[in-house]
Amino acid sequence: MRLVVDLNRCQGYAQCAFLAPEVFTMHGEESLVYAPWADDEHREKVARAVAACPVQAITADGLDDLDDTPERPAQPGRGA
Repeated sequence: MRLVVDLNRCQGYAQCAFLAPEVFTMHGEESLVYAPWADDEHREKVARAVAACPVQAITADGLDDLDDTPERPAQPGRGA
Protein backbone atom coordinates (compact mmCIF):
# COMPACT_ATOMS: atom_id res chain seq x y z
CA MET A 1 0.00 0.00 0.00
CA ARG A 2 1.21 3.49 -0.86
CA LEU A 3 1.60 6.06 1.94
CA VAL A 4 1.89 9.82 1.76
CA VAL A 5 2.59 12.09 4.71
CA ASP A 6 2.11 15.82 4.30
CA LEU A 7 5.31 16.85 6.06
CA ASN A 8 4.20 20.50 6.05
CA ARG A 9 1.16 19.52 8.09
CA CYS A 10 2.91 16.96 10.35
CA GLN A 11 3.63 18.40 13.79
CA GLY A 12 5.74 15.51 15.13
CA TYR A 13 3.21 14.13 17.61
CA ALA A 14 4.63 10.65 16.78
CA GLN A 15 1.36 8.78 17.19
CA CYS A 16 2.06 7.02 13.89
CA ALA A 17 5.54 5.96 15.03
CA PHE A 18 4.05 4.57 18.24
CA LEU A 19 1.31 2.62 16.44
CA ALA A 20 3.25 1.43 13.37
CA PRO A 21 6.98 1.55 14.18
CA GLU A 22 7.80 -0.73 11.24
CA VAL A 23 6.61 1.98 8.87
CA PHE A 24 7.00 5.33 10.69
CA THR A 25 9.94 6.50 12.81
CA MET A 26 11.00 9.77 14.33
CA HIS A 27 14.43 11.12 13.46
CA GLY A 28 15.22 13.42 16.34
CA GLU A 29 12.31 15.07 18.09
CA GLU A 30 10.44 16.60 15.15
CA SER A 31 11.43 14.90 11.90
CA LEU A 32 9.31 12.00 10.65
CA VAL A 33 10.81 9.32 8.42
CA TYR A 34 8.47 6.81 6.79
CA ALA A 35 8.37 4.07 4.19
CA PRO A 36 6.31 5.25 1.19
CA TRP A 37 5.25 1.64 0.53
CA ALA A 38 4.01 -0.64 3.32
CA ASP A 39 3.43 -4.38 3.12
CA ASP A 40 -0.07 -5.75 3.64
CA GLU A 41 1.11 -7.36 6.89
CA HIS A 42 1.26 -3.83 8.38
CA ARG A 43 -2.14 -2.82 7.06
CA GLU A 44 -4.02 -2.79 10.37
CA LYS A 45 -1.26 -0.86 12.16
CA VAL A 46 -1.10 1.68 9.33
CA ALA A 47 -4.90 2.12 9.49
CA ARG A 48 -4.63 2.84 13.21
CA ALA A 49 -1.79 5.31 12.60
CA VAL A 50 -3.80 7.15 9.92
CA ALA A 51 -6.81 7.38 12.24
CA ALA A 52 -4.70 8.54 15.20
CA CYS A 53 -2.88 11.40 13.46
CA PRO A 54 -4.11 14.53 15.25
CA VAL A 55 -3.55 16.74 12.19
CA GLN A 56 -4.64 14.18 9.56
CA ALA A 57 -1.31 14.39 7.75
CA ILE A 58 -1.24 10.73 6.62
CA THR A 59 -3.05 9.23 3.65
CA ALA A 60 -2.84 5.60 2.57
CA ASP A 61 -4.11 4.02 -0.62
CA GLY A 62 -5.89 0.71 -0.19
CA LEU A 63 -7.38 1.13 3.27
CA ASP A 64 -10.93 1.68 2.02
CA ASP A 65 -11.62 -2.05 1.78
CA LEU A 66 -10.31 -2.83 5.28
CA ASP A 67 -13.19 -4.34 7.28
CA ASP A 68 -11.77 -3.60 10.73
CA THR A 69 -10.88 0.06 10.21
CA PRO A 70 -10.41 1.34 13.75
CA GLU A 71 -12.96 3.84 14.93
CA ARG A 72 -12.45 6.33 17.67
CA PRO A 73 -14.39 5.37 20.80
CA ALA A 74 -17.41 7.45 21.69
CA GLN A 75 -16.82 10.02 24.40
CA PRO A 76 -18.64 9.19 27.66
CA GLY A 77 -21.75 11.27 28.03
CA ARG A 78 -21.78 12.34 24.36
CA GLY A 79 -23.76 9.53 22.76
CA ALA A 80 -22.55 7.35 19.93
